[in-house]
Amino acid sequence: MRAAVLHETGQDKLEVLDDIEAVGFGPGKVRLRLRATGLCHSDLSAMAGVLPQPAPFVPGHEGAGEILDVGDGVTGLSAGDRVLVCWLPACGGCPSCQRGQTELCLTGFMNAGTPNFRRPGGSPEDVFGMSGTGTFAEEIVLAAPCAVPIPDDVPYDIAALIGCGVTTGLGAVFNTARVEAGSSVAVIGCGGVGISVIQGARASGAARIVAVDPVESRCEAALRFGATEAVAPDCLDAAKNSVTAGEGFDYVFEVVGRSATARRAYEITRRGGTLCVVGAGALDDFLQLNMFELFFDEKRILPSLYGGGDVLRSYRRTIDLWRAGRIDLEGLITHRVRLGEINDAIGQMRTGEALRTCIEM
Repeated sequence: MRAAVLHETGQDKLEVLDDIEAVGFGPGKVRLRLRATGLCHSDLSAMAGVLPQPAPFVPGHEGAGEILDVGDGVTGLSAGDRVLVCWLPACGGCPSCQRGQTELCLTGFMNAGTPNFRRPGGSPEDVFGMSGTGTFAEEIVLAAPCAVPIPDDVPYDIAALIGCGVTTGLGAVFNTARVEAGSSVAVIGCGGVGISVIQGARASGAARIVAVDPVESRCEAALRFGATEAVAPDCLDAAKNSVTAGEGFDYVFEVVGRSATARRAYEITRRGGTLCVVGAGALDDFLQLNMFELFFDEKRILPSLYGGGDVLRSYRRTIDLWRAGRIDLEGLITHRVRLGEINDAIGQMRTGEALRTCIEM
């Protein structure tokens, strides 16, 4: 089968190969035929080494498709079922799951250390899947909890987005920050996840939503999706003064994953307000705060991993909002490519041209 492989961490491009095998099928596993997958910025971060990931590996963690086969012991799933890929499944039994913090379950991360693929031939090679998945492939073997059934009216491309970016952005608003109606919101970084944050803030009734991004086309998109203002980073202070009379925003979402933008986000959060860190950053990138401001300003700093809540509940909520016309998921997909054109899609994301690219299998 075909899959896009990064041979070494730090390489800019993927190689699309046609001799990759999905491995590991057996008890508790499912074999999935991918139909659509989204390109998320986290894929690029893993390729660059910002996010830890063994190599060689197949990127991609935001996918949907149909089940081809189920292993012994799998219940609730059958061949032919339409599913989305959950890259961070909850085991249900660990301390985090027992406390109701299923997004902190480490079971999914443990899967990342086991190869999902293999390249046969004279020199067979194990190939990992990103975050234990690897959706830039025609087929994949996953632990059964990673395959979540979707209703028949949800297209594969929409389901793929729900599998990561949309759930991450909406969940940061609904689960982590819990934005209140009538509040002021700033969103720094307006790619697919940032736009989802904006849509969540609008659905929550935020009165003013300021989108911040250096790419003009993304600022224009943010206005279409519900932002009341959109500015470049060097105009942020002026926006803070005009929208909040200089006090600072009630909620600020950092959706870039860099200490510099997180620090900037902290500075424009009002005293007693909430900074929600959504972007995934590097292990060696440190956010600096002095102890006096941390104490005196009483700003809440809330990281949000995968939307900060029960992802299965978040999936259902997203589908309900989409069906009701409260959020626009189709509009997030600005580009569509085939697997063989994956490097074109990567280039479009790096320049900021694309919000979300759907790779159709």
